[in-house]
Amino acid sequence: MAFLSAVVIASGYLLGSIPVGLLVVRAVTGKDVRKVGSGRIGGTNVLRAAGTWVALLTVLGDGAKGLLAVWLARAVVGIPAIEALAGLSAVVGHNYSIFIGFKGGAGTATTVGGAIGLWPWSGVILICVGAVVIAATRYASLGSITVALLLPIIFALRAWLTGAPGAYLIHGLGTMALTLWALRPNTRRLLEGRERRVTLRRRA
Repeated sequence: MAFLSAVVIASGYLLGSIPVGLLVVRAVTGKDVRKVGSGRIGGTNVLRAAGTWVALLTVLGDGAKGLLAVWLARAVVGIPAIEALAGLSAVVGHNYSIFIGFKGGAGTATTVGGAIGLWPWSGVILICVGAVVIAATRYASLGSITVALLLPIIFALRAWLTGAPGAYLIHGLGTMALTLWALRPNTRRLLEGRERRVTLRRRA
């Protein structure tokens, strides 16, 4: 069981490492998204590089990485802590991809995908709250920070109120730390009033 657990956690990392945004932007526009804006490969920077629909495809692909990592762990091992670690490992892979020099994005979509795998309603809550924050402020980073802070609260409350696995907090707390660390420059710009707002575009 220990060997299988290690395999699914490592598989989660490799799934997360697939640079969806880089591949999609390159296929559609020929650009290297790492040379645009923040240099990240997530949905927000893809939006700047290639437009709304390419960004949406990237977000869905990045979310699928976290979801598949959790599903794989559940199918092979079926231990809540390993499922949570697999989802967390996918976010580590997204943020520090072995395929592109251990660089990547901030991990929000992959975090939400993993959360959906652990408890689907958590994804509904996160997507709705994050969308409201972004729509109200037009700061994608603030939406990501809100999602990162909210997820461990959701898992903690669910464990307390319903007896759901407390081990899911591994995913919530770990991804919160990863997101907040990745978004340090954005947080600084938010505090200084210099953060760039997002706008929807057809194509760059």
